[in-house]
Amino acid sequence: MSSHYQAVNWNRQKFIYDSFALGGVLALLGAFVVTNLVVHPEITIETLIIRGLAVVALLLMHVILCLGPLSRLDPRFLPLLYNRRHLGVLMFLLALAHASFAIIQFHSLGDLNPIVSVLAGNQEVNRLSQFPFEILGLIALIVLFFMAATSHDYWLANLTPPVWKTLHMLVYVAYGLLIAHVALGVLQAEWSMSYTTLLGGGMLLVFGLHLTAGLRERRGEAESPRTAEAWVDVCAVSDIKEGRARIATAGGERIAVFRYDGKLSCVSNVCRHQNGPLGEGRIVDGCITCPWHGYQYLPDSGTSPPPFTEKIPTFNLKVLNGRVLVDPAPNAPGTRVEPARVMES
Repeated sequence: MSSHYQAVNWNRQKFIYDSFALGGVLALLGAFVVTNLVVHPEITIETLIIRGLAVVALLLMHVILCLGPLSRLDPRFLPLLYNRRHLGVLMFLLALAHASFAIIQFHSLGDLNPIVSVLAGNQEVNRLSQFPFEILGLIALIVLFFMAATSHDYWLANLTPPVWKTLHMLVYVAYGLLIAHVALGVLQAEWSMSYTTLLGGGMLLVFGLHLTAGLRERRGEAESPRTAEAWVDVCAVSDIKEGRARIATAGGERIAVFRYDGKLSCVSNVCRHQNGPLGEGRIVDGCITCPWHGYQYLPDSGTSPPPFTEKIPTFNLKVLNGRVLVDPAPNAPGTRVEPARVMES
């Protein structure tokens, strides 16, 4: 977290992260070029560049989309998720380079403006085999541009988290457009079972991981039973590990009950930063720490420690006969609630 905005708030972790990302991209590009020169020695350097950038950009898109569910299924992936936006910007730059080289190669030598040529050069929209797949890629590139341009927390704060999150959920629209763009482009140029298998396998991997993570989260956050007084029975006190939380659903809201220093507090499970799952984080230096990007909140009040100003809703709770009971009605964000003592059980 940072109390003020910088163009890029570099630290050692980000340098290492970006170095590995850039090194991996260059290694993939090198492997693609060498392999194609061996298998297809007649291929031109222009074609190699265009195809290589496209392949690496699409692979990186799959990595980006898989990191979210993987981190939910296995916390060891969380360090990769932490700076995932860097991968998004890198992916956009690869896609932009691919589009630029393709436009120069195929649309810059005629009488029309290259962009006009892309938009109007092929109007066979009624025939799948001749569909203007370039337009799909252009729309996807525009979406990726807005996501990359607004990736900094400055835009998150000023657009507000709901608007920012909605904008960045368009990554799935961009993904669908890119799959169609690549599939139609490959089918029009040359039929290859390997290309079809790779595209289909990538889609199955992305959707399979999201479905698996969603089902696990749904099972873990099933609506807890209510008591006669309408309080929600979350779990036994002994079910919550020290410094950790138990996630549940109360009144349709995701909540997280944290155990720390012999006390229990309940807050919303949704981080104000990017809707991260607070209940999957832990208590660090007395604060609930989001596992996605490290945003912190005091467990008894749901407020970020000064000078930060983020606030999340809190919930009243009590311990009865060793069970944790939560009032499903949320308090206003930042409302302090006296923690329940574990000794009461």
